[in-house]
Amino acid sequence: MNKYLIVIAGPTAVGKTETSIQIAQQLGTEIFSADSRQFYREMEIGTAKPSIEELQQAKHHFIDSRSISEDYSVGDFERECIGQLDNYYKNNSTGILTGGTGLYIKAICEGLDDFPETDPSIRATLNILKDEKGIEVLQAELEEKDPVYFAEADIQNPHRLIRALEIIRSTGKTFSSFRQKNIKQRIFKPIYIALNLERSVLYERINHRVDLMVEQGLVEEARKLFPEREKNALQTVGYKELFSHFENKISLDEAIELIKRNTRRYAKRQITWFKNSGNYAFFEPTDVDEIMGYIEMNQSI
Repeated sequence: MNKYLIVIAGPTAVGKTETSIQIAQQLGTEIFSADSRQFYREMEIGTAKPSIEELQQAKHHFIDSRSISEDYSVGDFERECIGQLDNYYKNNSTGILTGGTGLYIKAICEGLDDFPETDPSIRATLNILKDEKGIEVLQAELEEKDPVYFAEADIQNPHRLIRALEIIRSTGKTFSSFRQKNIKQRIFKPIYIALNLERSVLYERINHRVDLMVEQGLVEEARKLFPEREKNALQTVGYKELFSHFENKISLDEAIELIKRNTRRYAKRQITWFKNSGNYAFFEPTDVDEIMGYIEMNQSI
């Protein structure tokens, strides 16, 4: 029996959760999350996790599966998720992988690329540069030296920036050039679907979602996490801006506007990632019938 993994990707706030649940209910499948922020139990409001009601509509994996105190890399996720999928496919022919983190989706469907060893002193130098001159210096260097990766990376995450720059400085090659290796063999065939909306509609949804998060208690949630602000899991939009507010660097209103702006920019990079991959068929989130037809067509090939 052929095995299929339906990938439902797309930018933040586009409606992946609702659409994935509708598809899962029609196919009788379970959902595996590839959202690198929804893994963490402590990050509830700021990650827009599925609600209790939504979690009851379809079984989800990798929601609230980790604590921010744990080191959990994309490689760890690849190993754990592939192990769960191997077990899942013993009794099922179709599963759903959903999220907006392109690298995590790629890890499951294709495997991770092999990167060269680097001199630890390069990373130390980059960390000092970040501390002394700010994350903007790292962003500018990455944009100059590897515009391809810059266009799709989470440039608000200093760990991701430093990882890319240490490869670039060490090898003299772009980080993106190491991400085109042989695809690993999987027991399933991915069917790639990306959700998108007209840009102004998506941006309005993002702005509204941020306002709703604030109403639900995002500021209070971030304040509780402030003592743990150096944790890798918290180097993300929605928390970093509020941490700057708590450090009296910006006002609360400025922090909220920055969250909206940085989320919109992140969404744009997510769209770039999925468009550049060449694997995805694009649909609007309400096109459930069309998506089902596309899935059935690919299952028959």
